[in-house]
Amino acid sequence: MDDILLLDAIERYLSGEMSPEERAYFENLRNTTPEIDQMVVEHNMFLHQIADYSANIQIKQTLHEVHQNLLERGDLNEGGTLSTKGKVIQFFNKYKRVTAIAASVGGVIALFISGLAMYFSTAVNDPKLEQLGKDLEVVKKNQQYQGNIINEVTSKIPINARLLSGGSGFLVDVKGYIVTNAHILKGTGAIVVNSKGKEFKSSIVLIDHVKDLAILKINDDEYEAIKSIPYTIQKSNSDLGEEIFTLGYPRNEIVYGMGYLSAKSGFNGDSLSYQIQISANPGNSGGPVFNKNGEVIGVLSTKQAQADGVAFAVKSKNIHSIIEDLKKSDTAFQRVKLPSKSSLKGVERKVQINKLEDCVYFVKAYGK
Repeated sequence: MDDILLLDAIERYLSGEMSPEERAYFENLRNTTPEIDQMVVEHNMFLHQIADYSANIQIKQTLHEVHQNLLERGDLNEGGTLSTKGKVIQFFNKYKRVTAIAASVGGVIALFISGLAMYFSTAVNDPKLEQLGKDLEVVKKNQQYQGNIINEVTSKIPINARLLSGGSGFLVDVKGYIVTNAHILKGTGAIVVNSKGKEFKSSIVLIDHVKDLAILKINDDEYEAIKSIPYTIQKSNSDLGEEIFTLGYPRNEIVYGMGYLSAKSGFNGDSLSYQIQISANPGNSGGPVFNKNGEVIGVLSTKQAQADGVAFAVKSKNIHSIIEDLKKSDTAFQRVKLPSKSSLKGVERKVQINKLEDCVYFVKAYGK
């Protein structure tokens, strides 16, 4: 498709000017052609930036018009100070509407400047990013959650504890070591829940806020270690456009998502992360990102707030790094061993998911 015609089609698609038949055809094209899908996302972001710039220009023009109006009426002199003409109270009564407008515009400018200040803060706290952990309610032992995951009557969360946040995690050692995101673990402890709804007590053994990764260890007599982990943790970088998929807990049951790797760096060029094109929601944080061979290439962590389907994943080589840090910090962890073989290459996706489900957990952090 000619580039100009393609851009025109994207414009009409985003503005809702396509007929139902055209829209259905274009959405099918978007779903089957990653390059076009990425162009739609980037063009949508570009249009938002243009709209923001236009709004800023309009604010400046409004301020200028208000200033000129006050000068012409003699209420301001050329130095920008108030004229002494009339009493202050009369001035306020006469121009309170203009003052209100100016105050409103000033408030908008203050918010705009605040936004700029936040833009240059760290990526994790950037308002354009949303962490994918989800908030959880206070634990009440006499209540039951809907769904098949938690029955609060028999929950292993300590009495009088408060559920603070939740997300996903996955096994990196059959002995019960689980990797998740650091930002999920807001409290003093966590439990993990498997795909069958069974809870296990766990302890936090390492948190790395810079890499936004953490390691949990299942410490529960009811935990039965699986024979082997079917995937490996990739050390090298993945290729642009590579097909990826995830498993995680944006709901009270495990959810599958599919997409592709859209950039080799994360938000604002963050070298620790990938940008991926995938649907992600609160609860997906800490979930594994697999390539088509079922190898872990990253850990899903954040998404861009105003861009459809743009998410970010911490690169899997950082998992190797934090495991080494863990071993150096305490000799008790010397026997932690990442999986070295994969049994998922060339396997049908449904079979891959079936083998992976037992390795992905719902992580629930609590505090008192």
